[in-house]
Amino acid sequence: MYLPAAYADSSGTARLPVLYMPDGGMAEDFLHVAGLVQVLTGNGTMRPFILVGIENTQRRRDLTGPTTNPEELKIAPRVGGSAAYRTFIRTELMPLIRQRYRTTAEMGIVGESLAGLFVVETLVLEPALFDTYVAFDPSVWWNQGQLVGQAEKMLRTYKGSAKTLYIGSSRDNEKIPQSRRLASLLRGAPKSSIIWYYQPLPEETHATIYHPAALQAFRTVFKPKTRSTSK
Repeated sequence: MYLPAAYADSSGTARLPVLYMPDGGMAEDFLHVAGLVQVLTGNGTMRPFILVGIENTQRRRDLTGPTTNPEELKIAPRVGGSAAYRTFIRTELMPLIRQRYRTTAEMGIVGESLAGLFVVETLVLEPALFDTYVAFDPSVWWNQGQLVGQAEKMLRTYKGSAKTLYIGSSRDNEKIPQSRRLASLLRGAPKSSIIWYYQPLPEETHATIYHPAALQAFRTVFKPKTRSTSK
């Protein structure tokens, strides 16, 4: 858990939006993402967010949907638990955070690789859960890329409240056919309630993308809101 200075400096009155992150353990991605939030909110290029890291217990189980691919079934004793993981976030974690901390209704989620797959899957299957979805090198190749086909239908038909999707893609990810197909779908999607950004980062690999991509993403989707002035 990271609470920005704006939370402590408000004399107990400020309410802040919440950014959830799978792969959010202290030995995972939490520390460098918390550092980014601290720096960006400090220099005024990102709105303050409460950051909630979710430490993994069985990563490949929790962050993946079902698969029929025999090779993917070999990577872990159990896979395909993303629906149960989403239920945990919605019914247990979110109410706990709302109870213990001063939050607004705005929520985002950020993740990379399998956590990025979970981010995109959540947008496609349960878009109401978050307002902003940020994914870096999402593993959309999972289950022969079935999620990409589901995303195509969702992008054509979605009529719900406004959502934001940001995808950052390394040069490794750009080589994967399902990733290229998702990028093409986004570029050709009709204007709807989903605001999307697709950012190739050819100088980055799958191993290096998270930090530089998050820097750009947070400045883009969480930038401070401008105030209109009247003369």
